[in-house]
Amino acid sequence: MYLPAYWAAANSIWQTDEMGHGPIILAVLVWMFWTLRRAIIEAPTRALPVLGWSVFGIGWLAYVVGRPFDIWILTLGSQVFVVAGVLLLMKGMPSLRIAWFPTLYIVFMIPVPGIVTDTVTGPLKQWISGIVVEALHLADYPVGRTGVTISIGQYQLLVADACSGLNSMFSLSALGLLFMYLTARKSKLHNAIMLASILPMAFAANIVRVIALVLVTYHLGDEAGQGFLHGAAGIVLILAALALLISLDALLVHMIRPSRAGPSPGIEPSSLT
Repeated sequence: MYLPAYWAAANSIWQTDEMGHGPIILAVLVWMFWTLRRAIIEAPTRALPVLGWSVFGIGWLAYVVGRPFDIWILTLGSQVFVVAGVLLLMKGMPSLRIAWFPTLYIVFMIPVPGIVTDTVTGPLKQWISGIVVEALHLADYPVGRTGVTISIGQYQLLVADACSGLNSMFSLSALGLLFMYLTARKSKLHNAIMLASILPMAFAANIVRVIALVLVTYHLGDEAGQGFLHGAAGIVLILAALALLISLDALLVHMIRPSRAGPSPGIEPSSLT
């Protein structure tokens, strides 16, 4: 059912900067369901036919409407309902409780709606360009800005939509939630702080990326800023976000002791065996 859709996505939206993380999300989903396969199989069978067929039907309808017209929000978004419906039909709620995280994680395969992109991108570009200019000004660089255009030395750099950080926030949110899933901290406060910190960290990491591009252009020239190093700045973004995330997690481990009472908000160890 979905192999043709994946093939079509691989030759279209997954080749864009906005959805280039799609194949990675798919690979992560396959791995997560594979690691949970035994727990799902061994879960008690309490099939819910009415609820299962209802949820599956919603996903099937979204797929049927979205696939012929390449409406990717419906085509890829239908997977959430299809997978949930199949689990409810085969095993019922016990299997859905086991696989709730990978089922919801499918959301990160869905493209961000255009209306959200248009609404959020403008303010993000303004904030990022303002923060970058202020940071470089404090470092005594000859920098200024007009709107979202940054002037440094003899160069002018436009903070384009791709540099707004919206795409990186989306992909880094997926990375941050996966990190929380894998670490499976027992403290609810720890998890709440980590969850609330993902978007600010993604925003901060994108600022580091833009600063790196501005400095590369200033010191090495426009060709360097727009060439290989422009793509390498994306690696800087990922590394900066991971460093912030891991550092915060390590700090919270030492500051917050997990509660002895109550179940872990993460996955149970037996779910991965």
